[in-house]
Amino acid sequence: MEGPESGVAADAATEGPTGDDSGEVMEGALAEAVPPTKGVPGEQVSPVGPVPGKAAEPVAEKKTKKKKKPGEAQDDSLGENPDALDDAPADEVRENLRVFGRVFARASADEREKYTRSLSLASARVGVSTSLSNLEAEVTADLADDNLLKDAFVRLADDSKRFRLYGGQFKSPFLQRRLESSWDLPIQGRGLVEDYLTDVHQLGGRRLGLMGEVRLKDVWGLKVSAGLFEGGKDELGVRLKEDAAARVSIRPFKALTLGVSGYVVEALEVVTKYAYAGDAELKLGGLTLSGEAVAGNLPLGPFTAQLLLTSYTLPVGSSKEWALQPVLGYEALQLRGDVEGKGYALVGGLNVLLSDRFKAQFQAERALRPGDETAALEYSLQLATRF
Repeated sequence: MEGPESGVAADAATEGPTGDDSGEVMEGALAEAVPPTKGVPGEQVSPVGPVPGKAAEPVAEKKTKKKKKPGEAQDDSLGENPDALDDAPADEVRENLRVFGRVFARASADEREKYTRSLSLASARVGVSTSLSNLEAEVTADLADDNLLKDAFVRLADDSKRFRLYGGQFKSPFLQRRLESSWDLPIQGRGLVEDYLTDVHQLGGRRLGLMGEVRLKDVWGLKVSAGLFEGGKDELGVRLKEDAAARVSIRPFKALTLGVSGYVVEALEVVTKYAYAGDAELKLGGLTLSGEAVAGNLPLGPFTAQLLLTSYTLPVGSSKEWALQPVLGYEALQLRGDVEGKGYALVGGLNVLLSDRFKAQFQAERALRPGDETAALEYSLQLATRF
C-alpha cells in the first residue's frame, strides 16, 4: 500500500524535475530547430540534415536512345551522315565505342541480258567508330566490294562544334546524291548520273584527303566544306595530282535545304576537267522532294545533267513500326561537245520499311545508259538490314 509520498514521486517523474511542463517545452523547441522532412509513409527518415559543404548525390537516371521511325535519317556512320552527332538530341546516350553494319542482298532481271535472273550481295558493310569531346574517328569496310576499305578518318572539332578538320579517306563534298547515305536513299544505287561522273570520270567519291569545315547553325544552318584530295588515275594507271572539292549549304527553314558544290580535277594544274552542281531538298511530313542540276567539262566536252527524286513515307498500323514508301525518280545526262550523246533513267518502286532496321525495296527502271543502243527495262528486289 503506497503512501502519499510515493504518489508525489510518481507525479514528479512524469512532469519533470520541478513538476511543471518543461518536458513539453523542450520537445517544442527541438521540433522548431529540426525542419520537417518528407518521407514515404512507414519509412524511417533521419532527423539529421545534409552535411554542410557536401551536396547531396543525385540519383542517376538511365537514359535510352530514342528509336527512330521508318524513313527517318539514320546515324550509324559519320562517313555516311557527318551531321548525325550534332543533330542528335542532347539527352541521347552517345557511346564512346560503337560497332555497326548493314547488308544489302539484291535480285534483278535485266532486259539487256534477256531477263536472266541475277543474285548478288550489293553491300556487306561493317565499321567501328569512337566519339570523344573533340574528336571522332571511324573505320568501315565493305566485304562485298573489291575496294575493301571505305572510310578511315579522324575528325577534330572545337568545343562549340563549329569548326572541324577531317583527315584520312572519306567522301569528298561534291554531289548531294553521292553524299546521301545509301541506307537513307529510297532507291537502289545512286543512279545513272552519279555512276557516270564518279565511277567513269572520277569526279568525287571517296578519296584520301584533308578537309576543313565550318557549320553555323544560327546562320540559316550554314555549312561550308572544302578540301584537297588525292587525284585519280589516267588511262595508263598513273596517279594524277591533287583534286579540290567544296560545298556550301543553307537551311532557310527546317524543311528546306539548298546547296551548291564543285569538283576540280588536278586543281593545281591547268584545269580541263571539272563539274559544279546546285541542289535542293524539301521535306514536308512524309513527303520528300529533291532535285539537282549538274554541269561541267569532261574529256569528251561540256555536259549537263539533271536529277529528280520524290518519295512519301506512309505509316501502317498503330505501332508505327511499319511503313510503305512509294518512290519515283528521273535522271537525264547530255553530252554537248564534239561527241554528242544522251542518257536518261525513269525509276519507280515501292519500299516496305520495318522500324529503322529492315527494308524491302521493289524497283523498276527504264533507262538509256551510256553505251546502250536503246532503252531497256530492269526489275530488281533488294532486302536490307542494319545493326
